[in-house]
Amino acid sequence: MNYGKLNKNDIANGKGVRVSLFVSGCRRNCKGCFNKEAQRFSYGAPYTKQTEKEILSALMPAHIDGLTLLGGEPFEKENREELIALVKRVKSDLPKKSVWCYSGFLFEELLKEGQDAIELLSLLDVLVDGAFIEEQKDLALLFRGSANQRILNVPASLKEGKGVWLEGCWRRNMGSGDIYES
Repeated sequence: MNYGKLNKNDIANGKGVRVSLFVSGCRRNCKGCFNKEAQRFSYGAPYTKQTEKEILSALMPAHIDGLTLLGGEPFEKENREELIALVKRVKSDLPKKSVWCYSGFLFEELLKEGQDAIELLSLLDVLVDGAFIEEQKDLALLFRGSANQRILNVPASLKEGKGVWLEGCWRRNMGSGDIYES
């Protein structure tokens, strides 16, 4: 697996301050993709044990809320094995840190993608699912780029067998901070 970027102080891709790993490789080719270069599986640098150590170290400070996986596409078959191992390590070593993941796949599609996709899903706290749709782009949305995307509570979704929204639906209240609607 390759990765294009490791952001150790990300406030855009999940709640709080996060460490974000942008993996390489995506076959979806969404129109208007914000990270088009990461669609190539060869983009960036190889993910190594040293990369894992760097991520775990970056997650340790108390002000870091957790890890976010995005890309590229974390759920491409080529990325799953390494990400499963990484998230297992995060859950084991830093159990209070949350794990978010952005995927162009819908939750319901991932349930049909095989055991490794389900295993990766089972390790997540939050999944932002659905392909970016340029025609539904909305700058007022928090933590997602287009209105079709969902912010899912993964444990509740697995229990129900379908996507269950994380409590509240986040929108930016232009001019006076963030608001949380239900």
